Amino acid sequence: MEAVLTCMVDEKIGPGQMNARLIQTFKELTSCDGAVALRSPAIALEYVFKALALPAGSKIIISALAPSWQLLSIEKAGYTAVVLDVTEQNAQVTVEDVSAAIKDGGRLLILTETMGILPDIKAFLELGIPLVEDVSQSALSFYPEENPSAPKKPASEENAETQEKDELPKGKRAGMYGTYAIMGMEENDVITSAGGAVVFAPLRRDWSVLKKYTDEAPSTDIMPDMNAALAYVGLKEFVRNERVRKELFTLYSRSIASSRHKTFVREEGWGSTIYSFPLVLNTGFKDVKTYAAKKGIEVRYAFENSVIALRQQELSSSCICANSLLLRCALFPLYPRLGQKDASRIVKVLSSLP
Repeated sequence: MEAVLTCMVDEKIGPGQMNARLIQTFKELTSCDGAVALRSPAIALEYVFKALALPAGSKIIISALAPSWQLLSIEKAGYTAVVLDVTEQNAQVTVEDVSAAIKDGGRLLILTETMGILPDIKAFLELGIPLVEDVSQSALSFYPEENPSAPKKPASEENAETQEKDELPKGKRAGMYGTYAIMGMEENDVITSAGGAVVFAPLRRDWSVLKKYTDEAPSTDIMPDMNAALAYVGLKEFVRNERVRKELFTLYSRSIASSRHKTFVREEGWGSTIYSFPLVLNTGFKDVKTYAAKKGIEVRYAFENSVIALRQQELSSSCICANSLLLRCALFPLYPRLGQKDASRIVKVLSSLP
């Protein structure tokens, strides 16, 4: 955390050199044409709306499991949100439902890659409307079919650094398919800055439009260096942290192999980023929460900050599956510094859930 301490000692905590360093590193990792770090994903979406210049009242398509800031930002900008249900298998909207929403006047799709699970991005692109990717939970993931390299065997301590370089993808990162993408870096996102977001554009023509607006942004919209320092550390440590998350996810998945409770379906291999451990319960959430608490494990609702959570009464009848997942999907602790002792306790709890 030397970068954070340096900001504190030098009293350079506003937007500045560390912000620029963060963006340079991010561009190297993603190969995007341009990016800017802002104070929140909601502010990032405001600038995307400016760049896209949609007519007032335009219909914007989002998932019922998208973070609630998407809905609030859409309404604040004077647009209309079209909220779609998801499938229980992977918590994603379907191409068919989006296509129907487009026929009904949908002008923009904000595609949330829920729980780090990558959608069939090319099928959504073929629908012919602008697409904005929310990669807050799928940060730095990539599409495995575009990566010709076979998975590497675990490295020894001596060549761990070399393996980290070898594990970098050769295909496109998530966020590199749409017109724009937002990587939230809030408290519970994969990479956190303790508050903020990076908004980026894969192509120069789109970045040049967005840049016109972000260049005029007040300093109060730009991510300060204290937060940028935290984000920078998260980017630099991503490969190592993701390896640990994948190991834990594998352990957890094995522990529920014969359970009534299931996690979401995701592609095998490197592609999807591991975002915690979501478990779709066959029993009530409160029973599981109480049982886990007795063992010293804290679980929480996976979608407590989602659109469906914010507008449950309004959306529950049209978003039946999303509403069900809101009530039945639990998140179990999964983070790189969890420790073997705590991981073992979680495995035991998962394998013995009521």
